[in-house]
Amino acid sequence: MFANAVDGCRIAYQVQEGASGNGPAVLLLAGQSNNHHWWDPVRADFGTTVTFDYRGTGQSDKPDEVYSTPGFAEDAVAVLDELGLDRVDVYGTSMGGRTAQWLAILHPERVRGLVLGRTSPGRSHGFERSQEIRRALSVRDQAERDAVLIDLMYTPDWVAQNPGPYPVLGDTSMPAYAKGRHLVASNNHDAWDGLDTIQAPTLILHGTDDVFSPAANAQVLADRIPNARAELLPGARHAYFHEFRRTASPLVTDFLAGLRTTQL
Repeated sequence: MFANAVDGCRIAYQVQEGASGNGPAVLLLAGQSNNHHWWDPVRADFGTTVTFDYRGTGQSDKPDEVYSTPGFAEDAVAVLDELGLDRVDVYGTSMGGRTAQWLAILHPERVRGLVLGRTSPGRSHGFERSQEIRRALSVRDQAERDAVLIDLMYTPDWVAQNPGPYPVLGDTSMPAYAKGRHLVASNNHDAWDGLDTIQAPTLILHGTDDVFSPAANAQVLADRIPNARAELLPGARHAYFHEFRRTASPLVTDFLAGLRTTQL
């Protein structure tokens, strides 16, 4: 299924129906250079869900042009319009969290509840990963780069017991130019001036041992966004939502269920 973005780009989207009575649909936003399969291990936890492949990934069109997190947010709106969904809950992780910030800023009427996972407000006020990590991720050898990513995403003990495949290592079908466009879009994200206008109640989740997107970003976001609170997951790294599913998913579902109670 496809939606047409404002510039005509075709955006592939996916809907998974949950059990009845689970409340509004949840829009799930994946990380940088990943498609909707990012959410495969945990998608069933959230009732009816909507995902889409960012432009440049999956089955979506892959124009060689400037990408941005506000642009990805507009692509999300095109998907919601195609589905006739006026208002949804939004859960974004990593670059998906950056995209989710812009969706809540630019289209507050479309976002009922907001969950931001291991993300940041952007370079101007956020905490960035170290240059050592950036250098490690820039190696040409794919296997070596994947090994670095796995270590950033998961704890060694969990990896030893779960040999993969891992859904968070990137969309291997992406052309090289699209990967570069995604990297620039994420690096250029800066939503600081709009964060204090977010109207949706917001839950911020972050692993304490995340050095890919340092955990200090969680409190920065919580202090800037009205009606927001941060929850840290002890020992978790960047892919907390996968490895620490038994803790993280109930935090999200309980938060969203609580909004249904307070908004009745």
